[in-house]
Amino acid sequence: MPDSHLSRLIPEFRIKASVLLMRCSQRGVVMRPTEGLRDPLIQAAYWKRSRNADEITAEITGLRSAGAPFLAECLEQVNPQEGPHATNAIPGLSWHQWGEALDCVWMAGSRPIWDATVLINNVNGYQIYGEEAKRLGLDCGLYWSGFTDAMHVQLRNISSPATIYSLQDIDRQMELSFRHQLEHYDGQLL
Repeated sequence: MPDSHLSRLIPEFRIKASVLLMRCSQRGVVMRPTEGLRDPLIQAAYWKRSRNADEITAEITGLRSAGAPFLAECLEQVNPQEGPHATNAIPGLSWHQWGEALDCVWMAGSRPIWDATVLINNVNGYQIYGEEAKRLGLDCGLYWSGFTDAMHVQLRNISSPATIYSLQDIDRQMELSFRHQLEHYDGQLL
């Protein structure tokens, strides 16, 4: 398992994530971590997918007006993105930026299974992943209404940091944690 994806998670979640992967393995399902801590520039790139220039400009303006200039800057710095819708969360509003979320892909031998509806030998790896996450008190995107994300688990059963922190507090924390990355951003992300 790529340990680098687990190593930057906060300790409480890293322990639970390790137990989750072990329990899945004990049930015959290998889940490979693909992304843990995600910086706000990557989050901006994911968010910008499937959004037009007017939506992006409106979000940047709204962030600046709300006293979140660092988050606005993250959105501004990332070039336009193409691809399918990836997230509803702008930078700072995903638990990935807090080290409290992990994405994993189900592996069938050496083959990644990205489709959450696939059965192999009457087993759905994402279903087992979700069940075991629930048993550990984790929130799994498989069970979300609306935009489901079967690969995603997070420590808190709270949809967004904005539920418990002000946008200004989120902006300050993201700047403290990630300013150095923005200063060294070379235009290459994904």
